[in-house]
Amino acid sequence: MVDDPSLVLAAVDQVPFILAVCEGPELRVLTLSAATRSVLAGREFRGRPIREVIKDLAGQQFVDAYYEVYRTGEPVNGREWRAHISAPDGSVHEMFANFTITPWVVDGERRGVIGIGFDVTEAVRQRQAEAERTATLQRRYEQSREVITALQRELLPAGLPVLPGAQVAASYLLAEADSAAGGDWFDAVAQRDGRIALIVGDVVGHGVTASGVMGQLRAVLQDRLEEGAGIDEALTAADRFAARVPAAHATTVALVALDPVSGELTYCTAGHPAPLVVGPAGATRYLPLTGGAPLGTGGTFPVGRDRLDVGDLLLLYSDGILERPGRDHRTSAEELAHVAADSAAGRALHDPAATPAERVCTHTVELLVRATGHTDDITLLAVQRVPVVPDLALELPADPHELRAARRRLGEWLGRIGATGEDVFALQHAVGELLANAVEHAGTTVGATVAVTATLTPAGVVLASVADSGRWQEPQRQVNRGRGLALAAQLVALLKVDHAATGTVARVSQPLSRPARLLDLSTARAAAEPTADEVTFRIVEQAGGDETRVRVEGPLDLTTATLARQELLRRSRGGTVPMTVDLSAVTHLSSAGVSALHHVAGQHAAQDAPLVLDATPGTPAQVILALVALLPAR
Repeated sequence: MVDDPSLVLAAVDQVPFILAVCEGPELRVLTLSAATRSVLAGREFRGRPIREVIKDLAGQQFVDAYYEVYRTGEPVNGREWRAHISAPDGSVHEMFANFTITPWVVDGERRGVIGIGFDVTEAVRQRQAEAERTATLQRRYEQSREVITALQRELLPAGLPVLPGAQVAASYLLAEADSAAGGDWFDAVAQRDGRIALIVGDVVGHGVTASGVMGQLRAVLQDRLEEGAGIDEALTAADRFAARVPAAHATTVALVALDPVSGELTYCTAGHPAPLVVGPAGATRYLPLTGGAPLGTGGTFPVGRDRLDVGDLLLLYSDGILERPGRDHRTSAEELAHVAADSAAGRALHDPAATPAERVCTHTVELLVRATGHTDDITLLAVQRVPVVPDLALELPADPHELRAARRRLGEWLGRIGATGEDVFALQHAVGELLANAVEHAGTTVGATVAVTATLTPAGVVLASVADSGRWQEPQRQVNRGRGLALAAQLVALLKVDHAATGTVARVSQPLSRPARLLDLSTARAAAEPTADEVTFRIVEQAGGDETRVRVEGPLDLTTATLARQELLRRSRGGTVPMTVDLSAVTHLSSAGVSALHHVAGQHAAQDAPLVLDATPGTPAQVILALVALLPAR
């Protein structure tokens, strides 16, 4: 082998691990082992810069590591880094690798870089599967589930609004060393004038106290902003609260008010890190700090101004993403900008279904913390300014064969505005039922048409209408007829039908939202729905067999409220037919039952169809209904 260098090269080629030898400042590849070539199948490599050979890893920190090692002469090690690698057929392969990238030095001079790695995907998958079965993970799962439930129900927004001209996303990652909820929070509030207010705040500390203070501060800011307050007024109200509550002292807040249509924004950094702007071409810049003071410290809240162009993305974050172990503030800020730009452009991890804002909020966190860990909660809130989607306006022949195409076009429009699959399903089915009714009403006239319109309001609510010029037909009480309005009413937030001699207009409204991401936590399994045998209440018709005069018996509580609401709306055709409900035999009326009755009453009020709720004085139902103003006090 000493006499024949080709034998040495052949031996090196057969090493059972990833090996890449790169030469010169451009790090041109001299050789790749057979194992490496199998991972990077079908690629030209000899004499090419490593950045070209593995260009699909450019946003995943591997390429940067090679050139950083050549520049500094210091090796880089990675353990179980996740990588997404493109295959020749266009698919994306996920693997985990342990690796070392080290300088190649010859006679004291830096010649290039050598990368050595091991594919540990199988070991990682096996360990993850085994961990699922351990009691430790089960206990962690139970703790995480409690945190998720508390954060979602009590502290953080249930969802983020879907608005014209803006795509919003958020993520929240708990500190590694503390499973208790912390004091970070985010919020996105649609304001009356069409602006959206974006908030990220950080209460000092963790645990119940910090979480409680955070929830109260969020409520104060949300209330002021929903009423139309400006940034200074909203922060001043929160400052008064913080001055009275010691645990709220020195809370930091970044608050931005953005007009999605014009791109104009105002903002204040009240002791909080500056928001980051990522341009569509990858350019990044931090907004200047406004000099605002943390809450409760006696300072003021100067307001800055800026503007986002279409395609620009604005990122608000808590300082947990900057204060990672082994990183100073400047380095962390540079890394955040770089990785956020790669994530926004889709150059990082493979997630084609996610919006740029969603990728920034999820991929950025994973890529930054996997090398350093994190000691504090991390919250990210992103908004990208996008073109406003025009309203939907369709005019169709009153022909049943047109219904499928109309539903498809509605679904396409909803997809363009950013609706989730759940909202698309609800609106397609609800509007589809109204369309079927409209076709039936208008189809008796030659050349009759049906009009469908839909718009997304600045408050994030889809308003859709179906209009015809036919003759209103009262829902028929037949076994297989008249259920469309009931179904539509239960799928959307509000249904209203206006009919006259000139035709009928049916309107539905549905607020749109997208979920925020609580990262690195197991997802609790959904609770099983109660079976028919477990439901102890019943609804019976009064004498005469009229299904709109009924008596409810048994407990009306969390386990029965949904079924009661559905059945009452079914019998009243979605609130379009007058109804009388006797609740005297209800043995227990919980808040869930009250909510169900309020929903039924609201549907009837919207249709101007009387709903009579009655209960004998002194019964549990009568007492509760009087307290919640569903029955007059006696």
